[in-house]
Amino acid sequence: MPAIGATASYAIVTAAYWGFTLTDGALRMLVLLHFYRLGYSPFALAFLFLLYEAAGIVANLVGGWLAARYGIARMLSVGLATQIVGFLMLSALDPSWTAALSVAWVVAAQGVCGVAKDLTKTASKSAIKLTAGEAAAEGAAEGAAGGAGEGASGRLFRWVAWFTGSKNAMKGIGFFLGGLLLEAVGFRPALWGMAGVLALILAGVLLSLPPLKGGAKASKSARELFAKNQGVNLLAAARIVLFGARDVWFVVGLPVFLYAQGWTFTMVGGFLALWTIGYGVVQAAAPALVRRSADGLATEVPAAQGWSLGLALIPAALAGALMLDTGAADLVVVAGLTLFGFAFAVNSSVHSYLILAYAGSEKAAEDVGFYYAANAAGRFAGTLLSGLLYQWGGLAACLWGAFAMLVACWLVTLALPRTRDAGRPAVA
Repeated sequence: MPAIGATASYAIVTAAYWGFTLTDGALRMLVLLHFYRLGYSPFALAFLFLLYEAAGIVANLVGGWLAARYGIARMLSVGLATQIVGFLMLSALDPSWTAALSVAWVVAAQGVCGVAKDLTKTASKSAIKLTAGEAAAEGAAEGAAGGAGEGASGRLFRWVAWFTGSKNAMKGIGFFLGGLLLEAVGFRPALWGMAGVLALILAGVLLSLPPLKGGAKASKSARELFAKNQGVNLLAAARIVLFGARDVWFVVGLPVFLYAQGWTFTMVGGFLALWTIGYGVVQAAAPALVRRSADGLATEVPAAQGWSLGLALIPAALAGALMLDTGAADLVVVAGLTLFGFAFAVNSSVHSYLILAYAGSEKAAEDVGFYYAANAAGRFAGTLLSGLLYQWGGLAACLWGAFAMLVACWLVTLALPRTRDAGRPAVA
């Protein structure tokens, strides 16, 4: 295979993850709409996605270790292939099966897709860390006689922001795609078609992407695998409550609330898709909203702290407005959660940059996998609490849950170190 530059590798990884995310977003809408039409309750629908989220916790931990041991490009390919398997499993669902068997089969297939998602995400984010460093080295070599160019931390923040933001915009488009495919061709043909598209993407990755090793060596024991530096550990804790604070209202609470307000399913799906696309656009623009520092941490860490605190105030204000019953509750919620999406996107983008800034150079893939295992744990907790809190106290209870989680997120970020190597344990 001819050698390609770091920027070309970044473009290949990003394009592959775009295709994956498009089908992943479409899958969520396919499952949601299909089983909603079959009469499943919103809480039962949330249950269908629990194993999808739970599988991601293990997949991220194991995926990071495997990427460090066997190479990032290989694990990206495994993630794409696993998603194809999950789609084919779902397509084998038989309408004649009992409800219990159907639910068990869908939950299992969703678990396979959850593994695929987080294997692919861990490999892709690790590739960004690696290729950004290689691009900085290439730029330094090319511009040695011509003056200073963009620094490594600046390029990393910009590449991570664009990758993460564009990925979420593609997920929003996938929501539309899922509904369109279900309406146009039906559940099973839609899954077959998406599996075929992923097969083409997988072939492209295998033919064009170099090995992209995840580091010099992989951990040899569980103790070594979990021996992370202080920055990685604290960011992982913050990530659990940050994403729990989103999904605690996003997965079940908001859709059910809007249904009760008289919205059609198309209107609800459209809002969720637009919210996700807008969230992705803001993520991509985050580097322009956060003042940069020469060392990559001096202003970025305070930004994470300030944006976390500001974000926490939004669900508290919304919950208060719902409890006061000021009228036009659906419009108040939509406006407030649009503002929430803006602040959440900046928070998420800054966190996504910081994990790569803190990640050890030798085991970046493992550090990223550990961090996104925490991300999956937050999504799992948020998905479960969304149904439970809504059943207990409506959308206001979900929003108060989000407020509590975001206060915890802010408190954790106050302890983030402002040096890259703070607290990394020595493991024999």
